[in-house]
Amino acid sequence: MTLGGVVIGILAGVVVSIFRYSIAAILHVFENYYIQARTDYWIAAVILLFLIIVGVIVGFMLKKEPNISGSGIPQVEAQLDGEMSVKWWAVLWRKFVGGILSIGPGLFLGREGPAIQLGASVGQGVGELTHLRSPVSKRIFIASGAAGGLAAAFNAPLAGCMFVLEEIYHNFSPMVWITALASAVSSNLIALYVFGLTPVLNIPYKFSLPINYYWHLVILGIILGLFGRLYQKVLLVMPSIYEKTKIPRSFQGLVPLVLLLPVGMMFPYFLGGGNGLIINLDHLHASFWILVGIFVLRFVFSMISYGSGLPGGIFLPILNLGAIIGAIYAVFMHQIGVLPLAYESNLIIFAMAGYFACISKAPFTAIILVTEMVGSLGHLMPLVVISLVAYIVVDILNGSPIYEALKEKLTLDDKYLNRVSKFSDRIEIPVFEGSSIDGKYIRDIAFPQEVLVIAIYRGERQLIPRGDTLVKSGDRIVMVVNAGLRSKLKRKLTQLINGID
Repeated sequence: MTLGGVVIGILAGVVVSIFRYSIAAILHVFENYYIQARTDYWIAAVILLFLIIVGVIVGFMLKKEPNISGSGIPQVEAQLDGEMSVKWWAVLWRKFVGGILSIGPGLFLGREGPAIQLGASVGQGVGELTHLRSPVSKRIFIASGAAGGLAAAFNAPLAGCMFVLEEIYHNFSPMVWITALASAVSSNLIALYVFGLTPVLNIPYKFSLPINYYWHLVILGIILGLFGRLYQKVLLVMPSIYEKTKIPRSFQGLVPLVLLLPVGMMFPYFLGGGNGLIINLDHLHASFWILVGIFVLRFVFSMISYGSGLPGGIFLPILNLGAIIGAIYAVFMHQIGVLPLAYESNLIIFAMAGYFACISKAPFTAIILVTEMVGSLGHLMPLVVISLVAYIVVDILNGSPIYEALKEKLTLDDKYLNRVSKFSDRIEIPVFEGSSIDGKYIRDIAFPQEVLVIAIYRGERQLIPRGDTLVKSGDRIVMVVNAGLRSKLKRKLTQLINGID
């Protein structure tokens, strides 16, 4: 499996690096054209015509293959939960072309979600071409491909691996971990060869934040949590708003693409996912209200962009919005005399992690991702504090992980679930400290009738379960289930095994 992860990582690294390079090159060209369009209306007319043609082309792609819509992360989660089956080649090439056409001209969409789906498609393709029969092996290949995709998109192999385990696979199985890590490292090596060793977000900072200023992290974390919950609510309601336009879902991308022309002419350097804006944010020396204006622009148009269903992610736009909130907070606190402006870069870095942690509810990924993207280990403690505070705020406000919430809105194929239900599949769930089944015998646990417990891993040992086998915290219980019922049973089993007694 590890060798398979390496192969998948290399292939995913090549695909995603070309994808990433193409988007950056096209965006650079369009920035210049948007500036020229301010004084040359013929250029503006040509750009508008091109954007409409892009909307139509991508619309037909979406009509043919709806699973390339959005970031693709919810679709990958549904695949791994056994709720969806996709044709890897159809998704791979359409996501690749559709993503470049949608993100390249400057829509406020990220490359990372599509990169994850591209990597997952590569993993699925390798699994099918090598004739893997085990559903478990197929899922591990898909998950490792997703890790490789994120690693190549951000030069962040550890974050890519952690994101798959924490947000997509929801399982810290050693086999998954090692294969995903092999893929992420291999993919990242390809990306480093193409883009160099400079961190993706090379944000210089002069000083580490002193401990006596840590109270700012609590206040900023609360603010991030409140705006994070707002982000979740607005993003999830956008499809229903688009429905009122009466435009067919596949062609709703025409709305943001047409609006992109005036936005690009007015703000040519604020376009795209926002990577360049993050790096230069502290160099803008912008006033409080200008920063607020930038935030409103980025927030509103990113919602319009993603809500249309065009192929593109929210990963980088979320980090961008978090960075802007951090800059706004730093400037405001400096104006009222309670924080030196020298720490603006620090708060930009911290706020990115906090905002992503609370929206995705994946704090470990957020901390590792920002650490790798910035290229410094000097921020770990502040990143942990602000991520934890923001996470708690969203949790109190009943916010769900955004990708899980988006997955719930997918139209799943019930025929597929019924068709695969006759095939066996496997679920592995760890027993946490405080679990309701900790200290119970197997015979006393009310497992669903559709479940067969086949093994218990205790450290490096594998136990064959019997009625008098005692379950302990730290164990990993392996069960066989019907493939079509996997997602439903996994939720039941997770509640049964890890519910607090």
